[in-house]
Amino acid sequence: MADDKAEGNPPEEVQVPVIEESSADAVTRNEPRPAEERPKKTITPGKFFQVKRISGLLSVVSFVFSLPVLSSVIWLLYMKSYDCESLFKLPKLQIGISIGLICVFFICNAALFLRARLQMVGIVLVMVPLTVMFTVGLAFLGANSMENRRIPATPLWFEMKIHDDNLWSNIKGCIYKAGICRDLAMTSEKLKSYDFSMKKLSSIESGCCRPPAECPLQYVNATYWEKKERTETDSDLYNPDCDVWKNDHNGLCYDCLACRQGYMKALQSKWLKLGVFLVCMALLLISSHLSLFLVTMWELHIS
Repeated sequence: MADDKAEGNPPEEVQVPVIEESSADAVTRNEPRPAEERPKKTITPGKFFQVKRISGLLSVVSFVFSLPVLSSVIWLLYMKSYDCESLFKLPKLQIGISIGLICVFFICNAALFLRARLQMVGIVLVMVPLTVMFTVGLAFLGANSMENRRIPATPLWFEMKIHDDNLWSNIKGCIYKAGICRDLAMTSEKLKSYDFSMKKLSSIESGCCRPPAECPLQYVNATYWEKKERTETDSDLYNPDCDVWKNDHNGLCYDCLACRQGYMKALQSKWLKLGVFLVCMALLLISSHLSLFLVTMWELHIS
């Protein structure tokens, strides 16, 4: 050994085997995989942009559906009320519904901005007023069991008002002062019996300004009818309003049941139209916002 050191020979190299560790062994020891070997979540660009397009389209549709709600407010506020409608305090109800529809418009559009961050808050925020809107519309149509005589402008409420004699006494005087029958007499002064029968009359004019069609009365003019002799064949079809009719301009058929029904029908027609509008718009908005919520959740899932 001394000779080897003296001669300067290099030391012998010792080879140590190196065993490469596979990724499978790393997994068995719960060690993290290299970054390049970790599975990546793949997102199909075409599918993502398709969902994005559907979401944008539904947002536009929901906004467009909310515009008729705002336009109905203008219709309610500027629509001419029927004569003597203030005696029912319906104009106040009209203003209250207008304010409610304005709130529905702003809530529906606010939900469009909240859907990206607060999906559940947005859908709950919009569903509550739309459900109330749908329920009120059904009440005006008389189509739900929740309707009762205390809810204004519903069919049962109008039916109750028909039989309120004190209220009708005020309405009768108001109709007379409005000159509805006087105007009818002036516009049909030169009409013959056949022409007058073909004239289109409003429910108030037909019920309050002329006797019922089945009464044995002969036409002279719009507000004057001569009585005929009553036959036995007419006994079964005889209408009690025929005895109530008076040719006096202060009387006419203002005390007839047909007059009460005709006036209530004129008022109710407006609220029936409003009920149909509320139900249809509530269903459209509920469908669009619910679809938008589902698409938004799908969009968040795939992104």
